[in-house]
Amino acid sequence: MQAELLSLSRSSLYYQPVLPSAEEVALKHRIDAIYTAYPFYGSRRVTVQLRREGTVINRKAVHRHMHEMGPKGHPAGLCPGPNLSQRNMEHRVYPYLLRQVTAAYPNHVWGIDITSGAHWARLQKGWLYLVAVLDWFSRYVVSWQLDDTLDIDFVLQAVDGALLHHKPVIWNSDQGSHFTSPQYTQRLLAANVQISMDGKGRALDNIFTERLWRTIKYEEVYLHDYQTPKQAHTQLATYFDFYNYHRPFG
Repeated sequence: MQAELLSLSRSSLYYQPVLPSAEEVALKHRIDAIYTAYPFYGSRRVTVQLRREGTVINRKAVHRHMHEMGPKGHPAGLCPGPNLSQRNMEHRVYPYLLRQVTAAYPNHVWGIDITSGAHWARLQKGWLYLVAVLDWFSRYVVSWQLDDTLDIDFVLQAVDGALLHHKPVIWNSDQGSHFTSPQYTQRLLAANVQISMDGKGRALDNIFTERLWRTIKYEEVYLHDYQTPKQAHTQLATYFDFYNYHRPFG
């Protein structure tokens, strides 16, 4: 009766999603590692590398897996799955303010970014997304959040958490729909922060955060097989404490 009142199919209420097989997860983990080591590789080169390692697979299958995972790859390769840098055309885009600016002191310039692919933080049966706010001068991770969806809520939580610490002069991001959303920009405007957004097609404008992703992968993510999102969150919290307060730079 409840299904009829809500105009829902009863069969849809009993549907249980099928988890990826252990073989598929292992293959995607390896694709992730290859792509992290060689971010300019598209599906063709990743296929060649997998075959060198003894994996029997065709390029079409590699292309499909990479598309599902979200790596950007070489322009001649494939298109990403969830395009996190694609903005909503109804949202305002702010100019890039850092063309002649170098971060000169703590809380001068902060950057925010979302990991470019659901493959990023690897679980034994899936993947997670990470968003982080980074101080470009000190390389201090001001705030971060982990989630298994791309809903804007975890981005807003990271923003709110960062603003509890301090307020930067300039806050930079790409032009993705999360960062052009009024829910995001209004928080920064209310804090009297200057909003900066990367120029279209200028992936290197946020290079400090891209380096952070690579560092965390090699020093934390690739060393563990997280069983659950809670375990991933706990271990990443420990790593970020190490990264911010104990890890030597240079």
